[in-house]
Amino acid sequence: MRTSRSVVIGVDSSTQSTKAVAVDAVTGELLAVGRAPHTVTGTGGARESDPEEWWTALGAAVRAAVRGAGVPADSVTGIAVAGQQHGLVTLGADGRPLRPALLWNDTRSAPQAAALAADLGGPEAWLERTGSVPVASMTAAKWQWLREHEPAHAAATTGVRLPHDYLTERLTGHAVTDPGDASGTCWYGNGGTEGTAGADGSTGAHASPGVNETNGTTDADRAEGDAYDAQGDAYGAPDAAYDPTILNLLGLDEALLPAVAPTGATRVGTLTAAAAEALGLPRTVVVAAGTGDNMAAAVGLGLGGAGLLDHPVVSLGTSGTVFAATRTRPDRPGLAGFAGTDGTYLPLGCTLNCTLAVDRFATLLGLDREDAAPGGAGGVVVLPYLDGERTPDLPHAAGLVTGLRHTTDPRTILGAAYEGAAFTVLRALDELLAACGLDPKEPAVRDRPLRLIGGGARGRAWTDTVRRLSGRPLVVPAAGELVALGAAALAAGAVTGEDPVALATAWGTGAGEVLPPLARDTETWDRISGVLTAASPALLR
Repeated sequence: MRTSRSVVIGVDSSTQSTKAVAVDAVTGELLAVGRAPHTVTGTGGARESDPEEWWTALGAAVRAAVRGAGVPADSVTGIAVAGQQHGLVTLGADGRPLRPALLWNDTRSAPQAAALAADLGGPEAWLERTGSVPVASMTAAKWQWLREHEPAHAAATTGVRLPHDYLTERLTGHAVTDPGDASGTCWYGNGGTEGTAGADGSTGAHASPGVNETNGTTDADRAEGDAYDAQGDAYGAPDAAYDPTILNLLGLDEALLPAVAPTGATRVGTLTAAAAEALGLPRTVVVAAGTGDNMAAAVGLGLGGAGLLDHPVVSLGTSGTVFAATRTRPDRPGLAGFAGTDGTYLPLGCTLNCTLAVDRFATLLGLDREDAAPGGAGGVVVLPYLDGERTPDLPHAAGLVTGLRHTTDPRTILGAAYEGAAFTVLRALDELLAACGLDPKEPAVRDRPLRLIGGGARGRAWTDTVRRLSGRPLVVPAAGELVALGAAALAAGAVTGEDPVALATAWGTGAGEVLPPLARDTETWDRISGVLTAASPALLR
């Protein structure tokens, strides 16, 4: 057993699994990682998971991390959860889920998203109010789908949560979210972050924090909840808030929603007795508000007001994303205009088909994922839109392969799948930079390195493809669990009161190898772009 130290736990509750990291709160040393799987069900456009399984996985992963770190449980001082964004968790009168959660990549709500966009007056009206235009992945569209297809469940709902909200509530008994994850619902008015704070400098919107008696909440928990209520009353009334017009459009009572803490590092309570038992930790462990997975990754990379601003990130995971922390309010229809968790903005472009889609092509071709032919696909184009697509907005799309010849090698087809997935992510990059108030054509902006993260960043084929299609230098952070590490920084911030971005920067979690640029393969880029343009009207919708 190691000498006792102050340890914080960061939890990444993603689509496929839970990862929990045990981190030295002072040095940022990664002591151990615990993991537990999730189950995703559904065919066609449906994608659902049981939130109770997330809770069980969280307990298992945290116990494994503490055990692997070799530290006593009472050395753990704080915990924060970062979760997959957008998922709809509906709670019943007993505080437990009424049905499986509708996940971010469930595309059944595409018709509802289109109808909502029109009902408010079109994309510009949504951009002005929330910074984002509804698409199938957004929580508002999922709630509307539930109202139309399962009205009894909607009517019985006593609480609406995002995945990380649900887990934080299980930890503390308090219904709390943060500006970052809330901004992915399309019912949170992302009209203010920095510059729209309350008198004390804090930001965020606040509903009345609910205290769920069924989560093991005791008198001591309620006392902490009362303290949080009093603190919330002192936050003032900043511009960023749940939008009453949109809530009315959705038939959604604001009382069903969690309070919005100023930041993801806000201390919102300590562990309930039930949570402490489930995790094997003392009840004195401080719980931060937490945030969405993309916001936590930004913190882990040192992106934010106390760190790097306007530096683009490409994340290659189940989904592909490009994002950056900025002080400029985003208003681009092709991007999600998220809030950061620290008072900045986090404009983001997201694709549904990334590493899993390419892995599926590898399986179909009987190849290992690293068997792709290097240096280009020789005229073959693959648009790997196996689950529909979010960016571009093609929710009913299927995959497309074109350019095959008798001489085409399976390795070439796999290489084309990499190119199609990377192209789809990277085509949002110029839009992202413009959203940050930058000119993508300026040399200093054009040569700004991409930070490449996610599971794909560990693969040669992915790295080579992104370098070739972007023509930019890459920074590949050495740390592999940036979402969980960002959550750990939020937990440390809740314990110490320090800025989590500054903490992550001091820990060095975003540092890594710098890869020089390759000459940009404009021929391949233009070929894929031409196929997408020609195919979209007839073959992809």
